[in-house]
Amino acid sequence: MINYNELPHNQILCIDMKSFYASCSAVMRGLDPMTCYLAVVGNKEQPGSIVLAASPRLKKEFGVKSASSRLFNIPDDKRIIIEEAKMSSYLKISTEIIKIFNKYAPMEDIHVYSVDESFIKVDGLKNLFGNAYTIAQMIKDEIYKNFGLPCTIGIGPNMLMAKLALDLESKKVPSGIAVWTYEDIPTKLWPVSPLSEMWGIGRRMERNLNKMGIFNVGQLAKYPLEMLEKKFGIIGNQLYHHAWGVDLSDLGAPLLQGQISYGKGQILLRDYKEEHEIKAVILEMCEEVARRARSAKKAGRTISLGIGYSDSDFGGGFHRSHTIDEPTNVTMDIYNECLKLFHQFYEGKSVRQISITLSKITDDVTLQLNLFEPDKLKLHDLGYVVDKIRDRFGSAALLRAVSFTEAGTSLKRSALVGGHKA
Repeated sequence: MINYNELPHNQILCIDMKSFYASCSAVMRGLDPMTCYLAVVGNKEQPGSIVLAASPRLKKEFGVKSASSRLFNIPDDKRIIIEEAKMSSYLKISTEIIKIFNKYAPMEDIHVYSVDESFIKVDGLKNLFGNAYTIAQMIKDEIYKNFGLPCTIGIGPNMLMAKLALDLESKKVPSGIAVWTYEDIPTKLWPVSPLSEMWGIGRRMERNLNKMGIFNVGQLAKYPLEMLEKKFGIIGNQLYHHAWGVDLSDLGAPLLQGQISYGKGQILLRDYKEEHEIKAVILEMCEEVARRARSAKKAGRTISLGIGYSDSDFGGGFHRSHTIDEPTNVTMDIYNECLKLFHQFYEGKSVRQISITLSKITDDVTLQLNLFEPDKLKLHDLGYVVDKIRDRFGSAALLRAVSFTEAGTSLKRSALVGGHKA
């Protein structure tokens, strides 16, 4: 039994708004988010539109899952309500919720991780509001009182522990609040399996660890650190320490510092069968990935291209990467590397999904001038100039010619909020 009055001084809350989009839409209709059957989709006119959020009851009783189910997967049941996303409204509500957080902590101690998830550092607030658990309950109650929205909260001595408490316990307990301390690691974290259930371990890393005989977090914690570092580099070091609940990153920093990357994924609204159409979308996406890197004054050496084939061609696809000698954030550099990967691995099938990632990130101060490439610096600087114009006049102020073709998606998406209707 945890004595909440004796929690360590350093305490962080990880707050997750439960099925946020679906809950917001339910409240707008005067429904209870926890008992109604409601799904939010990007476009009701597109059968293949992804389910952005499903109410808890819809998930439990009909198996409809956020981000993986499609509109055509939703059963034909008169109890089920299908809503089109109202992104502007969701963002306004999210902003108002952050104002509630700000009543309990200064903005510098609040990290908005996503539209529906935030971290709050509550050190030194005990004399004002009580212990971390009391503050969590107060925030939870105030959000429900003001917006009728449910949330769950994880509490821990660092960002990682708070996130693990949220994901692995708070979403499963009646109170919706869970507290983890370092003493809980052997009993609560180490039994976790499969490994992908732990924050920071994806399916690919899970497969790599399984091949090493590591199937739960406890085995990861007891695996020789030097062998993990030899296999995975800095990521191996971080995985080892995270298995012990150790996270030294500052509030707002990525939980896995070595995994910083800039990427974009897109599910196409129709099958793309012609190579020139597929390449048009790849170019648009490379532009966006490069822009995101430039906005952070970063560049990268590893370019990854993922292609998902249409179900009409029995699915499948590929995900391949290539590392270049010098870091870049120039659109055409990234695009040319993507084309090489595309020509090497593309099987001529219809494409429905594309993803592009720039990783092995470094500060954008390492550009090596080459006397044989006089235009290299011009292209580098041109990217920043274009970004400034778009920042001032809108993302559609300057577009590549391919965006005005039938294959282009950027022009259509420029009118959306978060990739969906406002």
